[in-house]
Amino acid sequence: MRVMRVMRVLGASLVLSAVIVAGVNTLQAQAARRAAGACDRGCLLGILDTYLKAVIAHDPSKAPLVIGFRTTENAINVRPGQGMWKTMTGFGPVQRRFADPVTGQVAFYGLVTEGSEPALVTVRLRVENRTLTEAEWYIARATDPGLNGPRRAGGPPANSFNPEYLTANPPPDRTVPAAKRLTRDDLERIVTSYFDAITSHDGSVALTHPGCGRVENGSPTPAGAFLPALPRAGRPGGANPGRAGAPNAQANPAANDCVANLQNFTAQMVVARRIPLIDEQAQAVLALALFVRRAGTATPRNVFSEWFFIDDQRIRTIYTAMFYPPPDLAVPNWPPYWGNWPLPERFVPLPTGQPAGRP
Repeated sequence: MRVMRVMRVLGASLVLSAVIVAGVNTLQAQAARRAAGACDRGCLLGILDTYLKAVIAHDPSKAPLVIGFRTTENAINVRPGQGMWKTMTGFGPVQRRFADPVTGQVAFYGLVTEGSEPALVTVRLRVENRTLTEAEWYIARATDPGLNGPRRAGGPPANSFNPEYLTANPPPDRTVPAAKRLTRDDLERIVTSYFDAITSHDGSVALTHPGCGRVENGSPTPAGAFLPALPRAGRPGGANPGRAGAPNAQANPAANDCVANLQNFTAQMVVARRIPLIDEQAQAVLALALFVRRAGTATPRNVFSEWFFIDDQRIRTIYTAMFYPPPDLAVPNWPPYWGNWPLPERFVPLPTGQPAGRP
């Protein structure tokens, strides 16, 4: 009997050992597969360039797209081969590339060409196992509608589109020394403070430098202390962009910076917030969100990509590519889908005979 018990114990031990070994082997195999599919900064930037060159070539087969690759252009779903695949013909003078090996995402911000016309874009890509699973484009063009509606005949762009100013005053292109870098969590919290300031209509909430500047679709809105103001003779899309690096000549540029006068800002809330990419090397953060306006205002929503450049624990400059969607468009059309839908009835009237409050 004793021998039988010993044999049973030994048998159970062998089975347990086999299970443990199998489990370890499985974990090692999974780790090996993850390592084989891992994509560092150089890998991500290489895939980004491969994708953009494929778009310019109008040939999706030249990019490593997965089956079911998902793309939106200004929140509208586009299948490979359509949209920018047909219209983009090259790069413009401003090109910035950012990578986040932690999230496996990489992005481009800058000017591109569509034939002879420039466009300003943010394009965000997700990389998994060295293949592309999704692309999200924010595109600003000179003919797009803006805060006050469509562009007027003979007038400047309605959406502040100004490639000349952006070319003269581009975003930083830098590698911040490791000793001066903040952590990912710190960078995200700083960006979140900016959106919280907008929602609370209190600029003191934001962790920004006095005089922080913001460039919206290429135009200073406002320039603050770190960017040149748009000359009076210069208009969005005009030929007088302001000199790069010139200090703002205002008596107190900090009085009109990126968080000034928020108490009068028409946005009620910053919703559908996402921070998909943090470039620790550049100390740059990509944030995506939507402005929902205060009740009773006819000001349209706008959907935006914003690039935050952070120095000394505070936001110094912000660069955007944004668009103003029609009132019946579901935006941003990426998770999380809550926070901005359904639209108020003042934008989308109820069908005849449908009672108010019915979903």
